[in-house]
Amino acid sequence: MYYPYFRGKQFELITVRESAGVLATAEFVPIIEPVKESLNGLNRAIQAVCNEGGSAVVVVNPYHGDHAEDGEGISTLLADAFGECDNIAAGILLKKDMTVAQAMEVYHQHADHDRVMIHAGFVDGRGLAEALGADLTQIKHVFFESCGLLYRRHFGGTTRILLKDGFERRRNRDYPEVEPFSDLHVTYGDQGGDGFGDFLTVGDDYSESGGPAYAVAIHLTFIDPTKDNGMYIYHFVSETQDTPADPAGKFGEALDLLMLKLAQSDSHLFESSAIQEFRDLADRGHFPGLGYTKKLSMKHHIETLADFFE
Repeated sequence: MYYPYFRGKQFELITVRESAGVLATAEFVPIIEPVKESLNGLNRAIQAVCNEGGSAVVVVNPYHGDHAEDGEGISTLLADAFGECDNIAAGILLKKDMTVAQAMEVYHQHADHDRVMIHAGFVDGRGLAEALGADLTQIKHVFFESCGLLYRRHFGGTTRILLKDGFERRRNRDYPEVEPFSDLHVTYGDQGGDGFGDFLTVGDDYSESGGPAYAVAIHLTFIDPTKDNGMYIYHFVSETQDTPADPAGKFGEALDLLMLKLAQSDSHLFESSAIQEFRDLADRGHFPGLGYTKKLSMKHHIETLADFFE
């Protein structure tokens, strides 16, 4: 049903690992595109998913990061460590500059695993559908938002997952207090999908590292039952924005705004494990780091959707 798309940075992988139980219980399937050379964190994340009886898709030919030119290490990890774990699928990223022959080469290289085709700018839908032949309807297909209806129509009769980026990345200081995030969790069926996905509260834009934090923001999603169960996102942004110094103080300012919102009866924020951690951080006056804050935001997003579908 829900396929959250993670780029395999440290805190993204930690989020998968720590949320493995929630993901498995809700039957959510994380898609992980490894971007770091070391695969130790990926290994631990996948193992946690397996231990909980969950499922995951691991991209074997990433577009971004250290494995963009050669995904052999990822393929070797899947074969050696997870060959017996039936719920771990090989994700084949179909990029804009790929040919049908190149796509099918990667497809056949991973015949020992379940395979998921991830359509991310690939243009020859008709050719790929013909090349897959009888396999076409036996595998799942994930479509980036850029894949239009004309492209997707070549994959009728398949299991189709619609992927949409609900997070509009800006400078932290430029975020509004609240804005729409997505309605795909309630409309994916109306749009011809059998499931949906997003890039959580990180977004599809990829960068190796962020710039100096002139402002600190805490991003938290919520579902508003008074607005047809649409999903929205709060941006709690520090008031201090004129210097990159004192991220701890800025985090405290953003956290104070979150606590004020939680005190309101109509915040619609689900009382997730992440919210409980934010409350504890506020009580202790502790700054856990910006990466840790991002992890809490992602965990909250997953648990919010899990609660919605329960």
